[in-house]
Amino acid sequence: MQQEDSKQQEQEQEEENQAQEVEESTESSDTKDDNTILKQKIKELEDQYLRAYADFENVKKRLEKDKSQALEYAHEKILKDMLPVADTLDKALESAQNTENGEKIAEGLKLTIDNFQKVFNKYGVEVIEVNNEFNPELHDAIMHVVDESKENGQIAQVLQKGYKYKERILRAAMVSIVKN
Repeated sequence: MQQEDSKQQEQEQEEENQAQEVEESTESSDTKDDNTILKQKIKELEDQYLRAYADFENVKKRLEKDKSQALEYAHEKILKDMLPVADTLDKALESAQNTENGEKIAEGLKLTIDNFQKVFNKYGVEVIEVNNEFNPELHDAIMHVVDESKENGQIAQVLQKGYKYKERILRAAMVSIVKN
């Protein structure tokens, strides 16, 4: 009986050991699954972090560019508002040159216009050059005229000067173009 009891105890012990091994192997596979899941989650989070960081850097660069461009073109509005004053001075000069005894007035207006031009040049404002070729990016065609001495599409007359501020057009030149 003792022998049977000891065999039974051994059998019970063996069953317990097997159960424990099964449990440990299950825990081990659960741990492996958990590790795999955690590693995958870490990779996803790292990827999200890298994307967010890249987006942040792109926004930062874009804002820096916008800021520098805003500073670079800060004078644009006031310079644009000064263009009608320059136009009025040009018209006054033409008028003074066409009247009798207007030489002194014309001389004063010419000096004022020259000073205006110096200020414009100081801030990067340039008069748009008008050659014979019409360019829709630089010129506004106001009317068509007949002129046999020029080809169709060429500029016949400049009605109002155009101005550029650095690389931007402040105002396109108003011109009449030939249409025969």
